[in-house]
Amino acid sequence: MPGFFFSHNNMAELNGKEDCQLAEGKVHKKKQKAFGADLKSYLKFMVPHIESGIKTSNSKNVMLSAEEVIQWSQSLEKLLASQSGQGVFREFLKSEFSEENIEFWLACEDYKKTKSDHLHGKAERIYEEFVQTDAIKQINIDYQMREATAKKAQDPTHTSFDEAQKTVYILMERDSYPRFLKSKSYLNLLKQLQTNTSK
Repeated sequence: MPGFFFSHNNMAELNGKEDCQLAEGKVHKKKQKAFGADLKSYLKFMVPHIESGIKTSNSKNVMLSAEEVIQWSQSLEKLLASQSGQGVFREFLKSEFSEENIEFWLACEDYKKTKSDHLHGKAERIYEEFVQTDAIKQINIDYQMREATAKKAQDPTHTSFDEAQKTVYILMERDSYPRFLKSKSYLNLLKQLQTNTSK
């Protein structure tokens, strides 16, 4: 995952641990504000659809309810089974600079449904985007798994990325998911929907 980068000039201006901590605090606050702005824009997009219902491809109305949002807290599996849940969780992961995890997981889910004659192209794209050592959205897996996944991707089957996907899922489940459930983004959305229901 990418971290914070300070230019050489900025680092020269920072003297002592206190200044470093102060600077990190400012960066952290900026990160929180940026996440707040991203979430507001996401919710502005979602809320009209939440209130009016989202038309799906089979033209049924899908309403996001407080009950569904409460179900997200039961397991990561239930959260990821919901399109809206995926969207809100992705925005949260963006705030933590780890959205590559959900993007990789979703790419693997799509890959499993791919017709056999298209596997090679998709496997190559997933490998280049998420797995190889200099990938733009490199996932956090160990060297052995990276090598094993690289070999499987060269002669792809529908299960080529299963082990790496499972590792990333466990990482999200143990690390990001518990923080998501305590986050303002999740709690505010739940509160907003419960308030709308009680009106």
